[in-house]
Amino acid sequence: MEDPQSAPVGAGPFGRWLRRMRESLLGDAGMDVPCGDCTGCCTSGYSIQLRRSDVAARARVPVEWTVEAPGFAPSELTLPARADGHCPMLEARRCTIYAQRPQTCLDYDCRIFAAAGIDAGGADKAAINRRVRAWRFDYEDAAARRAHQAIRDAARFVRERPEAFSAHGVRVPTGPMGIAVFAFKAHTALLDPESPRDDLGRAAAMLAASRTFDAPPDR
Repeated sequence: MEDPQSAPVGAGPFGRWLRRMRESLLGDAGMDVPCGDCTGCCTSGYSIQLRRSDVAARARVPVEWTVEAPGFAPSELTLPARADGHCPMLEARRCTIYAQRPQTCLDYDCRIFAAAGIDAGGADKAAINRRVRAWRFDYEDAAARRAHQAIRDAARFVRERPEAFSAHGVRVPTGPMGIAVFAFKAHTALLDPESPRDDLGRAAAMLAASRTFDAPPDR
């Protein structure tokens, strides 16, 4: 995934990012991404979900630009990208509703791809991929470094051994975001020194870790 043409960009301390991403995935907070002048996620064809709770954003987005997308509640709207892949709310490389941007935008953090060691997608995600390849995390301690390696190992296992999960009746994600998120949720299974080493056992442990993440006992 290394790209010699991408100048390194500081991604921040990995342990702190890990904690903030966990909170974001559990719905407790958005992410604070040091985007700089990068507008990759705004120009790569993403559609933006507008939840009922996105009151300020929905007040700014023209309703005629939105659609009701399959799979979402009728009260939730989707803002499709323009034909050129740009978000309709982007003008002169700046978000016109940045202070009121919806939760979908607050949650998006392309550093999760860097953490997983994968690109964000194909040619249509070229702008994001350049930033993903440029991110460089710092490590507060050995535990943070091990956690990063575990996420990379989890993502690699999902990509290379999907049949180990299907043997448990589970279809794992095949898209980059799904793989990265699943690897994040499941990576703690690979930090356990007593975790199974065989493919079926490892898959079972990762599935259990992912389920625990989604329904932690303290929530």
